[in-house]
Amino acid sequence: MTLPIRNVAIIAHVDHGKTTLVDALLRQSGIFREGEDVPDCVMDSNDLERERGITILSKNTAVRYGETLINIIDTPGHADFGGEVERVLGMVDGCILIVDANEGPMPQTRFVLKKALEKGLRPIVVVNKIDRPQADPHGSVDKVLDLFIELGADDDQCEFPYLFASGLAGYAKAKLEDEGIDMKPMFEAILDHVPPPVGDPEKPLQIQVTTLDYSEYLGRIVIGKIHNGVINAGQQAALVREDGSLVKSKISKLLGFDGLKRIEIEQASAGHIVAVAGFADANIGETITCPTNPQALPLIKVDEPTLQMTFVVNDSPFAGQEGSFVTSRQLRDRLMRELETNVALRVEPTDSPDRFSVSGRGELHLGILIETMRREGYEFQVTQPQVIYREVNGQPCEPYELLALDVPEEGVGGCMERIGQRRGELQDMRIMGDGRATLEFVIPARGLIGFRGEFMRLTRGEGIMNHSFSDYRPLCGEIEARRNGVLIAFEEGVATFYALKNAEDRGVFFIAPGTKVYKGMIVGEHNRNQDLDLNICKTKQLTNHRAAGGDELVQLQTPVDMSLERALEYIGPDELVEVTPESIRLRKLSKKLVKR
Repeated sequence: MTLPIRNVAIIAHVDHGKTTLVDALLRQSGIFREGEDVPDCVMDSNDLERERGITILSKNTAVRYGETLINIIDTPGHADFGGEVERVLGMVDGCILIVDANEGPMPQTRFVLKKALEKGLRPIVVVNKIDRPQADPHGSVDKVLDLFIELGADDDQCEFPYLFASGLAGYAKAKLEDEGIDMKPMFEAILDHVPPPVGDPEKPLQIQVTTLDYSEYLGRIVIGKIHNGVINAGQQAALVREDGSLVKSKISKLLGFDGLKRIEIEQASAGHIVAVAGFADANIGETITCPTNPQALPLIKVDEPTLQMTFVVNDSPFAGQEGSFVTSRQLRDRLMRELETNVALRVEPTDSPDRFSVSGRGELHLGILIETMRREGYEFQVTQPQVIYREVNGQPCEPYELLALDVPEEGVGGCMERIGQRRGELQDMRIMGDGRATLEFVIPARGLIGFRGEFMRLTRGEGIMNHSFSDYRPLCGEIEARRNGVLIAFEEGVATFYALKNAEDRGVFFIAPGTKVYKGMIVGEHNRNQDLDLNICKTKQLTNHRAAGGDELVQLQTPVDMSLERALEYIGPDELVEVTPESIRLRKLSKKLVKR
């Protein structure tokens, strides 16, 4: 592998077309055979990524353009997965910042760009989706420049090169008036503006573990960039652990990247990104180095979590009926295994062996972990998310978020009123001219817990909400938590049409007839402030005066679908979400768990 190298990361706000643009680069680089069936979003290999249309895990691929090997790393766009962004930026020498030509920079654009600028990278800006109606490509470039200046970019970074592109149509161009043909201008920009990797093949070996993978045949595989030195398959090497200890082992397999495939190689030198097998206990941030002259690289630092919740062994009356892994030992082992690859996660024991305090970057970060675990067969319960407070200069502080709302104009007043009640402060407001407005706020993270469902009601499902971590600020005091009481099942049994129909005037239900329920299970929302116990298993008494088919034409209101995300946002401090491979249930906290 002696080709010239460029290592570049693709960064962007979620849904600005990052993965689609990478698809276009891959298709036009010649890595696929002619006639080969290539799926869209080929880099989003995880089922959850495909379902949600977002990138969760960073992934790397390698393409050849002319005589140059270009390693491309696709990173998540959501700030909740910022740990992924922070660690991979240490592998690259340049980055491509993608911005939607219609929306311009968004909260997570700020987040990923700030991380890139802190690393000293000089981004290439690509204004994507220029073929969409209401696109304002030049206006987006101006907004990006304002953002660079606001984030303290130096003069060289502010003189960024920029391109106009359509990832869906598969072209990029240097000037808006040019004809859009292919992605060649983007490949050329990478060669011209991304510097080759800095590293000395003559120095002792140094590889920083940036990503972990697993193979049934090879065991744990570590992926990272060779900062210095040369690595050979079969050689002896050493792993410098986080605590400074040294573990020696043999490089059992050395793999390089060619397109989306890993290929076996014999040697690689400084600047290359490689996958290495042979270190069963390696963790992210540690260094593979020369055993005779070990030299560790600085550990990867990521922002601390801002949100935490408690994972609890399921103790509901239906416990163990739907999951394969239900014990505290199985729950603990799975959470500890997640720590090996999820650098932004924290897991701490509590005073109970059945409960674990899990901290992450946000509701989406923790929600993805919960959804992944339930698909793997785990059954457990989680409490309401709580923000993590921190002491700064002797003063108690809490995390604040940058919140951007894209709403219909008629929804502006209601949104501003509710955000104000949640201690948010308006920073900017723009009327877009198409019947929509964008609002930007700074708000305590506490104020966002449970807001998404309310926001969707305020905007009748037409609003778009994005937020990312800003900083820690002094506590802002109490935040009004307005939510009606809940409807609670009075006994264990099966919900009947008759009972639900009779109780319809009490509120809205989360379940349909035929659903199994138990005492203490939350089955709906009361239309008053207090909780209400209901017998929803009651059946109609059949007599010769009232026929069984008498109510066939009577219809029941459609129940509210409680998805995992909606359930996590909805529950209160004294409530739990019961998560199993088959069901999402809400319930009141059992008395033995009331102590928080």
